[in-house]
Formats: sequence, structure tokens, C-alpha cells
Amino acid sequence: MAVVWGWFPWRRTVVRRRVVVNLADKAFAGVLWAKRGPLLVLRDVTLMQHGAADTPMDGEVIVERSRVEFIQATGG
Repeated sequence: MAVVWGWFPWRRTVVRRRVVVNLADKAFAGVLWAKRGPLLVLRDVTLMQHGAADTPMDGEVIVERSRVEFIQATGG
């Protein structure tokens, strides 16, 4: 059995683009500003929760990659 190590393009994460980061219980819409190890740094963020109004967030929002269900890169 061979083990393959290397670069996997489907594991890349878009940076400096507008995204929606989906967690199990909420989502953040904003600009994915940077990846720092296991963390994602978002700017210009809006918090979206089921049953609640969208809430603009001040400053940067830091999200642990292990909590991310999936990331949607929005058009434009």
C-alpha cells in the first residue's frame, strides 16, 4: 500500500475574497483576509444565525478551521 503525500488543490482556501464561512450553528459572511495556521481571519463580517437578524461585527473575526463545515466563495 502506497502513501501519497503532496499538494492537494481542492484543499486550497481562497484569500482576500468575499466568502461565507459556515459553522454548525451559524455562518459568517465577510472577506477572508488571512490563514494563520489553524485559524481563519475574516474582516468586514456579518454574523448570520437562524431565526435572528444579521448582525454586523466590528474588527476582525477569528474562526478555528476545525469548526468550519464548509466555505462558500461568493461571486464578484
